[in-house]
Amino acid sequence: MKRPIITLLTDFGLRDHFVGVMKGVILGICPEAAIVDITHDLAPHAVDEGAFVLGSACPYFPAGTVHVAVVDPGVGGSRRPLAARCDEHFFVGPDNGILSYAFAQAGEWQAVAITNPECRLPKLSATFHGRDVFAPAAAHLAAGVALEVLGEVVDDPVLIKLPTPRETPQGLQAHVLHVDRFGNLVTDLRQERLADWLGEASPADIVIEAGPVRLRGIMSSYEAAPPGSALALIGSAGRLEIAISRRSASHVLGLDRGDSIWLRKAG
Repeated sequence: MKRPIITLLTDFGLRDHFVGVMKGVILGICPEAAIVDITHDLAPHAVDEGAFVLGSACPYFPAGTVHVAVVDPGVGGSRRPLAARCDEHFFVGPDNGILSYAFAQAGEWQAVAITNPECRLPKLSATFHGRDVFAPAAAHLAAGVALEVLGEVVDDPVLIKLPTPRETPQGLQAHVLHVDRFGNLVTDLRQERLADWLGEASPADIVIEAGPVRLRGIMSSYEAAPPGSALALIGSAGRLEIAISRRSASHVLGLDRGDSIWLRKAG
């Protein structure tokens, strides 16, 4: 039998015991699980960033993978603990929008609130549902427990408004979704949407405004520009990125998540 896979994505960092304890809970319930850390270095409380990173990572895992995503500033409050099946993957996390990209990318989905006490730890804290609710629920799913056993059906999960490029008389407005470890600015403009907007025009004829810089054309790689120079390219996520070769575009250009990038056709 293949080992069940459980991924973990949190804003917990690695200084404290939180991530290790979640793994201990998972292995206590499903000792054969293979646990994969996607990241624990998300900005604290950044639900939108967690949603984007989760949506970017999950398509590369095998069918049946259970993804645990915990960015949970409302822990202990009224938000529901959620488990969902989106196509062939399972997701567990707070019902605060962190699963928005997973739902948006799915052809079909089902969701439940995690209310079955047999699928949680016996004693719940008000501050650590990653340990007490989400880790055990994920482990039960990985061990073969049906989604419906975890709790009551939810048909109205919280969904954050996902940024999308906007065509205006001034040009195409894209938005920075994510700043990666290298300071590259990953936008909501997918390669396919860019091609549709371009029509018969050449990518070399695009003028891009990113903060204080104006760029001409789409480059093929980070090395296509000299060190210290800004460039635009299609990154590994299939989205437009703004980068500065061997430097942080975010720091140099003063741009962050939510800021706008403008594209216009030359001439």
